[in-house]
Amino acid sequence: MGKPGAGTIMLNGLWRENPIFRQILGICSALAVTNLLVNTVTLCAGMVAVTALSSGTVSLLRNVTPRRVRMMVQVLIIASYVILVDLVLKAYLPEISKALGPYVGLIITNCIIMGRAEAFAGSNRVLPSMLDGLASGLGYSLVLVCVAVVRELLGFGTIWNVALMPEDFTRWTLMVMAPGAFFMLGIFIWIARGLFPSKAEATGS
Repeated sequence: MGKPGAGTIMLNGLWRENPIFRQILGICSALAVTNLLVNTVTLCAGMVAVTALSSGTVSLLRNVTPRRVRMMVQVLIIASYVILVDLVLKAYLPEISKALGPYVGLIITNCIIMGRAEAFAGSNRVLPSMLDGLASGLGYSLVLVCVAVVRELLGFGTIWNVALMPEDFTRWTLMVMAPGAFFMLGIFIWIARGLFPSKAEATGS
C-alpha cells in the first residue's frame, strides 16, 4: 500500500481516526479545561503546535535515532516543545497561563502526541509527519471546542466570557465541574459514532 496523500492524512486526523471519537485518547485534558472556551482554545493551540512540531522533529531524526532509545528521544523532543509553549504563554498570556496551571505541562503526557510519533512519524518523511500531527491535533481540538461551547454556555451563561443567556437563567453547576465534561464528552462520542460509524462498527466486525 502506498503512502497516504495530504488529503487522506487530514481526513484521517480530523475524522476517520479522530483521537477522541475513534480512539478515545487524550480525554483527561478534555475533562479538565473545557469549562471555559478561551482556556480550551489556548490549550488546543499549544497542543496542535506541539503535535505537529514534535512529529516533524521525530521524523527528521528517525534515521539517526537508535531504536532502543527512540521513546526517550521522543519524550525529550515533546518536552522541549511543551516548555517552549509554556514560556510563550507565560510571557504573552499570563492570566490564561495561570488559569491553565499545570495542564500545559501535562501536554507532555498526552498519549496522542506519542502515539502519532510512534505510529506515523517514525516511518514517514518530515512534511507528511508534520501534517499528520497537525491533523490529529486539530481533530482533538475540534471535539474539545464543541464540548467547551456547551459547558460554558450552560455553566456560566457565556461564550468566550460574553454573556448570552438571560439574567434569570439558572446556571447548570454540573457543567463547570469535571463530571459535566465527562457527560458531554460521552454524548458527543455517542452521537458521532452512532450517526457516522466506522466501517468495522457498521459491519459489526
